[in-house]
Amino acid sequence: MITMANRIMLNETSYHGAGAIQEIANEAKARAFKKAFVCSDPDLIKFGVTGKVTDVLDHSGLAYEIYSDIKANPTIENVQHGVQAFKDAEADYIIAIGGGSSMDTAKAIGIIIANPEFEDVRSLEGVAPTKNPCVPIIAVPTTAGTAAEVTINYVITDVEKKRKFVCVDSHDMPVIAVVDPEMMSSMPKGLTASTGMDALTHAIEGYTTKAAWEMTDMFHLKAIEIISRSLRSAVANEKEGREGMALGQYIAGMGFSNVGLGIAHSMAHTLGAVYDTPHGVACAMMLPIVMEYNADCTGEKYREIARAMGVKGVDEMSVEEYRKAAVDAVQKLSVDVGIPTKLEALKEEDLQFLAESAHADACAPGNPKDASVEDLKDLFRKLM
Repeated sequence: MITMANRIMLNETSYHGAGAIQEIANEAKARAFKKAFVCSDPDLIKFGVTGKVTDVLDHSGLAYEIYSDIKANPTIENVQHGVQAFKDAEADYIIAIGGGSSMDTAKAIGIIIANPEFEDVRSLEGVAPTKNPCVPIIAVPTTAGTAAEVTINYVITDVEKKRKFVCVDSHDMPVIAVVDPEMMSSMPKGLTASTGMDALTHAIEGYTTKAAWEMTDMFHLKAIEIISRSLRSAVANEKEGREGMALGQYIAGMGFSNVGLGIAHSMAHTLGAVYDTPHGVACAMMLPIVMEYNADCTGEKYREIARAMGVKGVDEMSVEEYRKAAVDAVQKLSVDVGIPTKLEALKEEDLQFLAESAHADACAPGNPKDASVEDLKDLFRKLM
């Protein structure tokens, strides 16, 4: 007899709120960590964002070394360099500071240090059979979007094969997440918008995915509500909006990490690999198109999405009306925060590769409605 238990995995510890980064020193001391390997991208170092955390370490006399060979879409090579740098640094824990890129790089490094048989990186694709938990990670997000600090996923780009591969591994979860909106305050408008729409895509896809259940619905609906209330304000750089987004994206991560996503993400991964489209922008462009496609396989869920997004009178609406209302609300939010609806780079001759790539992506099976390669081509075409 096979029983299918629903599993929930979350951070062991997370800190939320302005000034939360002060807790990093307390945790490092309490755990007797000796030396931090600080993963952060060059821009964050240049603009003094990483320095906010290294100041906390300096102040407490904690040793660290900085690693900044991190690209927006981290590559196999970035990870391999990082593994070597970690060994050279003789560090015993990682502090990942940044968006999904820094955290994904840190996860892959931490996994390979603990499981050296995966040092080719490619073998980590899918659900990797690693034996050991990764090097302890303290994750400090600087974008309100990916929620990589509370998920068991990371994404690496294979430059040679022009594809992104998703790794799902319960051993890669950061032990501590420090979600401090003050670390996100220097995010420019465009990045605030795109990472925020990535978070909304997590919440909506997580809510409608095949594996969704009550425990994760609770996270996803609350995340949709907070994100749709906060994103415009965060893009306008208002304190309340920033704080809302820091929390909303994390709550979405608590859900989707445990039940998976759908084809908006499969298609976004492919666009990122082929055109280097920023992940959040690709998600935002795909989300309304995919929601429309999925609508007839979502029962009454779009009524609750529309309600969470602040649409009035959903209980008086017909099924068609509330489904349209949910898609329209998402489309409007995306346009309001300045996300384009068309992708200029997209070419007809790329559609076959894009569709095949998206079809093979680890997020595709979770979609509520099965999509063939032809279906995916039609959906990509709507971006042209």
